[in-house]
Amino acid sequence: MTQQDATAPTKGPLVLQMERKLTEAFAPTSLEVINESHLHAGHQPGFNGQGESHLRIRIVADAFNGQNRVATHRAINALMKEEFDAGLHALAIDAKGTA
Repeated sequence: MTQQDATAPTKGPLVLQMERKLTEAFAPTSLEVINESHLHAGHQPGFNGQGESHLRIRIVADAFNGQNRVATHRAINALMKEEFDAGLHALAIDAKGTA
């Protein structure tokens, strides 16, 4: 294991699940699911920033070509319904088509 590998943050189970679902649904050419929960520590009483409650998706896919931002966000949010129902609190979406 290299030094870089040893210090890289590990992906939690929710991030991995979301990556799998997004890949299966949209076949992206580029995909990042980023845990930003630590940036929200202290925003709510008792929230210390741990866990996977605040995530960001950066995705580029042919599937989004010709769609407006609302349609793209609706498609991604619908795909993530199970995750929201299980406690995902916030999802920032940066989505683009390839064209």
